[in-house]
Amino acid sequence: MPHSSDDTSPAAPMAAATPGPVSAQVPVDTTSPNVAHHVLVDPEQQPHSRVRHWLLQGLVDQSGRYQGSYSAVAEKTHTWWRVMCLTGVDYFSTLGYQPAIAALAAGLLSPFATIVLVALTLFGALPVYRRVARESFKGEGSIAMLERLLPWWGGKLFVLVLLGFAATDFMITITLSAADATAHAIENPFAPAFFHGNNVIITLILIALLGAVFIRGFKEAIGIATVLVAVYLALNLVVILVSLGQVFGHPVVITDWWAALNAEHGNPLVMVGISLIVFPKLALGLSGFETGVAVMPQITGGKDDTPQNPRGRIRGTWRLLTTAALIMSVFLITSSVVTTFLIPQAEFQPGGEANGRALAYLAHEYLGPTFGTVYDLSTIAILWFAGASAMAGLLNLVPRYLPRYGMAPQWVRAVRPLVLVFTGIAFIITLVFQASVDAQGGAYATGVLVLITSASVAVTLSARRQRQRKRTIGFGIVSVVFLYTTVANVFERPDGVRIAALFILAILVVSLVSRIQRSFQLRATSVTLDESALEFVRQDAARGQIHLIANEPDDGSALEYRVKNKEERHDSHIPLGTKVIFVEVYPADSSNFEEDLVVRGVMKHGYRVLEVRSGNIPNTLAVVLLTIRDETGVVPEIYFEWTEGNPLGNMLKFLITGGGEVAPVTREVLREAEKDLKLRPAVHVS
Repeated sequence: MPHSSDDTSPAAPMAAATPGPVSAQVPVDTTSPNVAHHVLVDPEQQPHSRVRHWLLQGLVDQSGRYQGSYSAVAEKTHTWWRVMCLTGVDYFSTLGYQPAIAALAAGLLSPFATIVLVALTLFGALPVYRRVARESFKGEGSIAMLERLLPWWGGKLFVLVLLGFAATDFMITITLSAADATAHAIENPFAPAFFHGNNVIITLILIALLGAVFIRGFKEAIGIATVLVAVYLALNLVVILVSLGQVFGHPVVITDWWAALNAEHGNPLVMVGISLIVFPKLALGLSGFETGVAVMPQITGGKDDTPQNPRGRIRGTWRLLTTAALIMSVFLITSSVVTTFLIPQAEFQPGGEANGRALAYLAHEYLGPTFGTVYDLSTIAILWFAGASAMAGLLNLVPRYLPRYGMAPQWVRAVRPLVLVFTGIAFIITLVFQASVDAQGGAYATGVLVLITSASVAVTLSARRQRQRKRTIGFGIVSVVFLYTTVANVFERPDGVRIAALFILAILVVSLVSRIQRSFQLRATSVTLDESALEFVRQDAARGQIHLIANEPDDGSALEYRVKNKEERHDSHIPLGTKVIFVEVYPADSSNFEEDLVVRGVMKHGYRVLEVRSGNIPNTLAVVLLTIRDETGVVPEIYFEWTEGNPLGNMLKFLITGGGEVAPVTREVLREAEKDLKLRPAVHVS
């Protein structure tokens, strides 16, 4: 009889008060009828070097000090309009470069194309994200909706692709905003001479300072964002009002613009048609919606809010999204009008004084260098802090998905290592694009549009599932429009897809390697035994031995259990008088990695059975064995049959379906989790 065992002798009883190393870091009340054993080890509790301790500090930050990070509970919530300012440093800061990019992309048609963009914002993106806020109110955004609608591996792969586009959006926000802040600093008349020609170096310094802020902590983000947004919007309002005064004071600029437009495009219908075609180039003005729903946990809810239905928080988010969209729409239209009428088209070209800084050009032109310098400083500050909003989005998004999928190491939940990784990536992007705003615009727009398109599809599927016919049609039309916008943008500026493809490829490779490396880890975040399960194991623990027989559920008949009991006792030499407990794992979604397990004790045809539902059999059996040991103080033994089939095929099956070569993998998981042979549950195979 083939036999593999860690300890062939009967396990000696252990003192029940002695905690096992697996759950030692979490106090467990063993007198409770239902014991929840927290399994995943916190690396902060393990001895390591001083540098490692510093890096992993706040692995799962409970304090809210790192605003936007993967924290369980926000330390302090805020009114919706203050949280709007946190998203606004990203959304509103696009005024720093959006009018110039719009003029460069659409030329004299910029006002018309901007009106199309605003219509799509108010009647497309806004309704979509209001629904996202209602159905994904934990800050997970539209990606979580699609994850729920697309289960198993297909859903996981789709989420990874969306994460690649989200990473493109947020990373390019950091680098593009820093590059445009640099452009504003260099073009200021009071800027030192050595600024000129050192765009890349200045941009890298700004990105490094951003990373340093997050390394230190980001607790006061909303307070800083509120001041920056208020000052910036006030200054922009002054610039636009003064510029509108110039337009109305010199109406010849309007007639000159209209004459040039007619000479270039012929008639109004052609202008409208071309505006519909070119408006995707202005898609940067749609940024901020995904961030708006990501920060929902920061919004103060109502007194009647419940975790399952936070109606007050949802209403606050609706106000946030609506107010931000209306404010931005007004600024987008008016800024496109004044910049198109008052700035020569040549100045928008690369090397021109209005390139990447159209409103700053007007501030200096009509309000003088002193006001212009104040405007530049405000723009630099909010553009730099827009990168902070994007960094907060990354720190919220990446740890929420990848570690849970087993597709990233546990340290990805820590703030500081992630900040260092993202800062390094931002350095590389800046060097590749030489801190050019125009060169990064396509990648930014691609990331923004893919996320909005996926959100539109998510709410369309949600409405269809809930049999809301009119809303399904409406959201379906919005999805088609955004799909067209995305495709048009991709054809116009394919560099955005190339950059996103690099992010997606990197995420997929890291995910695959991490999933394989973590295959033999304990995957359960907690294991809860019900009253019957506790009674079964405690009965046998009182006799000093716990024997478990692993059974693959079949027809559930009395014959199945009778034959299994007889064969296992014979093959593994289990004495006839020894009590045994069957343990069965019922299959769930094998693409899941971390799970909360519930072990139920049931009687079947006179046999005691422990049932648990999981997407992975060997790792689940291992953690159940360790939980039984910790609960009773007795090291259990488990008995298997050899698995039929090719070992390599079985191993591949284990990686994909969670089954395969169960017995050897269970022993390997136990060996990895428990180094002390005397405390390790014994595995027998026959």
